Amino acid sequence: MTPEELLEYAEGLARVSASGGGPTALAAHLASSTDAGILLEDAEWRHVAAAGGRALPPSARGHADPSMRSLPVRAGDTQYGWLSVFARSPQALEASIGPARLTASALAVEFARDGGSAKGRRRGFWERLLAGSYHDASLAREDAAARGVTPANHYVCVALEAESSEAGTDLSAALAKLAAESLAAGENELGLVERGAVLLAIVPAAREVDAQNARTAAGLLPKTAAKRAPHLTISGGIAAPETLLDVERGARHAEAALAIARRLYGSGRVMAYEELGAYPLLYGGASAEQLRAFAREVLAPLRSYDDKHQTELERTLRSYFETGQNVKTTAEDLHVHRHTVFYRLRQISDISGRSLTSPHDQITLRLALAVDALER
Repeated sequence: MTPEELLEYAEGLARVSASGGGPTALAAHLASSTDAGILLEDAEWRHVAAAGGRALPPSARGHADPSMRSLPVRAGDTQYGWLSVFARSPQALEASIGPARLTASALAVEFARDGGSAKGRRRGFWERLLAGSYHDASLAREDAAARGVTPANHYVCVALEAESSEAGTDLSAALAKLAAESLAAGENELGLVERGAVLLAIVPAAREVDAQNARTAAGLLPKTAAKRAPHLTISGGIAAPETLLDVERGARHAEAALAIARRLYGSGRVMAYEELGAYPLLYGGASAEQLRAFAREVLAPLRSYDDKHQTELERTLRSYFETGQNVKTTAEDLHVHRHTVFYRLRQISDISGRSLTSPHDQITLRLALAVDALER
């Protein structure tokens, strides 16, 4: 390659790294630019990634071929792996060495940033996923495989914090141990990433039942801690299941649920994002469309019941709030007996899943009705 072509190639490497491509994408960039087969292995010659259309051996270790060369992937005194180029001819191999050296340097930076070890490479995948670095699911899966992670279709994100009544407790280690023991399930790996005092658990949920089990186990963590580690007080937030590329949104929702639950209820509770009603909208500064979607979701069970049974639960709820929660005035407004109003209010609580005696649930119902009134 000419100096200008090498510069252009280096710029392409930088773009791949900046987009979160990882080792697989870097190897693919080298393969497409040199028309060579590329094999990337770790320092012990274990497979990491492969690219290019050529048939490649299981390992380049001990492989003798005039059209092949293995370059060390090294940063300082630490060697992270081997990058092997399988060209179509010795002449093509010589032309590939410049780009291959640049790629080996980029890979060394990649591995050094991820800690070099298998554990560090896996952690690097979770951190990239949480940062929203992947823009394509297949690319994310390829990078996960290169880092030793078997990704699931969906994940449940759980944000956790711990407090201890015993001085000197390593909260980070204790919390990670409890989360790993309580939330791990199936063949897919549980992701654990620390963000300051918060531990984010990224729980695989290949099936709907897996998501339900993960959310149940997360909600029971305060009780689990009380049995296994009585000195720990666990607080947390749980997000709804998200696809692989939407894990970053799940993490945001889990962290918001943790922050809101602690402010509303104090320590020692793990609550789901959707259970907090209107508070996530107020906490995050919701848009008009988010408010409209929220109102539709909250009122949907009442409207569905009214349509099916020809009842007036939604109208009763509106009148109940508009009359200052006065059952007698509500009954007069609706031209029914006050016992009918009492019965309907119990139905509203059961069907909506919101208690009319809870100030937090009242805020949710009142906001939904207010947004809906503005829309109508």
